[in-house]
Parts: sequence; structure tokens; C-alpha cells
Amino acid sequence: MIWFSWKRTALVFVAGGLVVAGATAAYQTACADDAAATEPAPRPALQVLSASERALDAKKVALGKMLFFDGRLSGDATLSCATCHQPEKAWTDGQAFSRGYPGSLYFRNTPTLWNVAAAKYVFRDGRLPAADLATVVRDHISEAHFMQADGRLVIERLRQVPQYEASFQEAFGGEPTYGRILSAVAEFMRSLRSPTSPLDKYLAGEGTLSEEALAGLEIFRGKGRCIECHYGERLTDDGFHNLGLPPNPALVSAPQRHITLRRFFRTLGVSDYRQLKRDIGRYAITKQAADNSRFLTPSLREVSRTAPYMHDGSLATLADVVSFYNDGGGSAEDKDPRLQPLQLSPAEQASLVQFLQTLSGPLKVIEPPSLPKYELRKLGAN
Repeated sequence: MIWFSWKRTALVFVAGGLVVAGATAAYQTACADDAAATEPAPRPALQVLSASERALDAKKVALGKMLFFDGRLSGDATLSCATCHQPEKAWTDGQAFSRGYPGSLYFRNTPTLWNVAAAKYVFRDGRLPAADLATVVRDHISEAHFMQADGRLVIERLRQVPQYEASFQEAFGGEPTYGRILSAVAEFMRSLRSPTSPLDKYLAGEGTLSEEALAGLEIFRGKGRCIECHYGERLTDDGFHNLGLPPNPALVSAPQRHITLRRFFRTLGVSDYRQLKRDIGRYAITKQAADNSRFLTPSLREVSRTAPYMHDGSLATLADVVSFYNDGGGSAEDKDPRLQPLQLSPAEQASLVQFLQTLSGPLKVIEPPSLPKYELRKLGAN
């Protein structure tokens, strides 16, 4: 039997049992071992977002910020990292599907970059670890459907900008190289820490929540079962789950988007890519049948600003998301068996939405930098 006791800074799981009088020590040990094998492991509580464990290099952050907003990192110089990760939209683009390289359309929703340095994985399928953000940046620059740039071309472009030459000298002690470009952008991404939210203040005992939000918190950790997958500092289990979502009709109705999907899975070695009519998620990485249509659990920090939701942007509002889970998720037979109807009343659903809105802090205004210009170089100085 399990009892739940909610504290502001902890969710405590206490395992209890009935010990028969006169039972031998061996029997009691066997029972305890069996209970340990069958009882779910305690999950961490909701936690205040802690400070970064790694000191940032201010010069590299400043250089990385310029590069993040600079279209010269893309093949035709029209796209930048900020094209899809816009600061005023919580580092998303507000679209159901992210923008592809000109001439193509992409097939997944843009995830936020808030707290990416504290994540376990990036991408909806978790194909790269967040611990190696430089490789993540390289993937975005070189991927045909993202920015489609040759690293050698990017280097030469930046070397024709004296301000970049000076900035690289200051930050790295040398000229622009591909590795230094990747490192600088990665350092800027590590600086993206979400602001303190009303929930953070409440958990720290420094603020209060409205009655409706508190009611939503109780639903989040109880009847709504949200905390089973959304907990800890970033409110995610960093796991992969199949929610039973039907394919977004916009995926197959736009031929360019569908072509992108099939080409992408071909590059990942999916043998039957020609037959695909939906996003297969984690399966493309592991090739394990159990991972078909599983996607990474997103962080809920700043969730009120990252609409639309799900890997395909098929749910427009937080109310839609709560309604989706209240109905027990999607209709696919292979969905996570834990998804069952929640039987939340309209008032309870509204309270849960109010709580989710407390996960966003004051909007951080990050102005795009003024980008340096090309200049003629002296012969022999290139």
C-alpha cells in the first residue's frame, strides 16, 4: 500500500505492508525482496530549478549569440537558429510544424531551448545527448532539412567579417574554425535558463498560488497523474512514450512535408521508409518495435508560451492538452497502457490549466544582436 504526503519541496512515498505475527525472519526478508521488485520506484518531487553547475564563458556566450541569429550559418544565408527558436516565443516558432530549409517543409514541432543544457536528450526522438550541444549545433547546420550548410563555406563567410575575426580571437585566441563556431553557439544555448516561475517561489516558500492553481497542483500530483511523467526540476522524466496520437492531417496533405519525413527516415536506416505515413519517433533510432511512435517527454517549464503542443503540433492550447489526457490519450491500440480516462470535471480541467500557467516566469526580453557586416580584406590577409 502506498500513501502520498505532499510537502512544498517533496513528494514522499511510503511503502507499508502487513507482517504476520510469528513469521520467520527469512519469510519477512523474502516478502521485502518481492515488494521491492514489484513496487514502483519513488519518483522525485517537483523541484525548484537549480543554478547551472558549470560557469559560462561570457565572451563565448556573446559570440555565440551573434552566430545564433546570423543567417550566414545556413546554406543560402536566409535561415538562422533563431528562425525556428525565437526568444519572444520561448525559443520556439509558434507553428505546428517547424520551417524546413527553403524548398522543403519539416514534419515536427519546434521544441523550446529553455534549460537545454540541463536536459538528457534533444530532438523529439532523443537522437542526440544534450551533454554534447556542439554536436547538436553541427547537426542543425549541416542537416539538409534544417540549415543545409557546408562547414567550410560557413568558415569562409565569417572570415570575411573583420568583427567576427576579432571576436573569435578574443573568445578563443584564434581565427574562426568550425569547431569554434559550434562551441560558441553551444555556449550561448547553455545560457538559456528559464526565469523563476510562480511555482518555484511557492516551492521555496517565497510566494503563494491562487486557490484555483493550488487545486490544479493537487490534480497534477493526484487524480490527473501528470506527475508520473512530469517531475523534478524540468518537470520531465526524460523518457519516451506513445500517447496514441493520430497522425496530424497536415503531414500527409502537404507532399513536401511527407517527402521530408520519408527522406529523413531513410537517412536513419529505416527499411520501410517508402510506406511511412506517420512519424515513427524513437523507433527510427533504436529499431526496437516497442519504441514505435514513442516521443520524448517535454519539459513543462514555460509551457504556457510554447503552443501548439505535441511532437506534431496537433493540440493548439493547454486546454486541448488537458482534454486529450482526460479522454485517456489517443485511440491507437499500442499507446502507453497507463493512459486511461481521468474523469476530470470541467472545473478540475480548468484548475489544472491554471496550475500549468504557474510554470512560466516573467518573460525574459532578449533582443537580437546587431550583426556585423562583410568588409573588403587586404590581399593576403584572408
